[in-house]
Amino acid sequence: MTNGNPSARTIELARAAGFDLCGIAPAVEFPELAHLEEWLERGHAGEMRYLQDARRRSPAYAMPGARSVIVCALNYNTGLPSSTDSPAPASLHAGPLGWISRYAWGDDYHSVLGEKLERLIEHLRREFPEPFEARAYVDTGPIVERVAAKYAGLGWLAKNTCLINEDLGSWLFLGVIVTTLDLAAPPGAAESPAPDLCGNCSLCIDACPTGAIVEPYVLDARRCISYLTIELRGAIPQELREPIGRHVFGCDICQDVCPWNRRAPVTALPNFQPRLREEYSLFSPELEWLISLTEEEFRAVFRGSPVKRTKWRGLLRNACVAIGNSGLRAGEPRYGEICAWLSELAVSEDANLAEHAQWALGRLGFTSQPMPA
Repeated sequence: MTNGNPSARTIELARAAGFDLCGIAPAVEFPELAHLEEWLERGHAGEMRYLQDARRRSPAYAMPGARSVIVCALNYNTGLPSSTDSPAPASLHAGPLGWISRYAWGDDYHSVLGEKLERLIEHLRREFPEPFEARAYVDTGPIVERVAAKYAGLGWLAKNTCLINEDLGSWLFLGVIVTTLDLAAPPGAAESPAPDLCGNCSLCIDACPTGAIVEPYVLDARRCISYLTIELRGAIPQELREPIGRHVFGCDICQDVCPWNRRAPVTALPNFQPRLREEYSLFSPELEWLISLTEEEFRAVFRGSPVKRTKWRGLLRNACVAIGNSGLRAGEPRYGEICAWLSELAVSEDANLAEHAQWALGRLGFTSQPMPA
């Protein structure tokens, strides 16, 4: 290796590649991962079967000869309102508004971080001439990034299970590089992870409308709005539809109420600013526009966006639920038009989509029977 401390130099290179934070952890079995099997047995993963991959028990299983995990973080916070702020008055809009999670307002973070990680690997190959293996992952491999981040010294795992950094808060995208390089800790680095500074605070637990944080530091994904609006492909359970509110993709509530995010810095990267599509904002979109999208329009609008993960039918299903929770009533702006769109969806060949549209019509007090298309 080059002269000097290799870990400190790696962190410098990560900064040069555009990351806000970087730390290094050994590729070992972290204590938190010993509880993964129990969490899975409790059914908390829902339909996310990829979490059962045995390689997730240790970063060492992701690559033969792995010795180090380089963990990089990128701030994605913006200066725009939070999901817990009151939405703009309906009179200023054509109809009710939905909500898209902050992380999905701009470009797909997989691509943004992926490019930076590959750039960092190129820097490492120039810096360390001896042969080594390195693989980059951004939610794309058997690595539990937030746990690795804890042991890389980037923060602590909060009661809502997110990683919190004392200076940057929790609005952080995480990416990792698993490598055969043996990167020693930099001089002065803490010998143990950052202390848990959640204290007696329970704001995230109390604020979760679906009760997904079943106990401090334990999340039941089956009740999480992010899971329900993104990962779940079938019907959203009836008892969880009303608590979803106006969310159509993901959820930020537990982060929006977190005191550590009150002074979180705002990113300067344009990649994570809300996209605009003609007159439509992709952070608090008009729900009528969403339910009117064709599959082709969905693909065009959300190309290069994390929202594409929920797929067209999923987004329309979620928009139906959000409309059903909007409190819209006859005589208010766009009521007739929205009910007409819902009536078309209510006779869709997709039984799941039709059922959610019918549910929304019932919530809006619309009694006319939908006519077949």
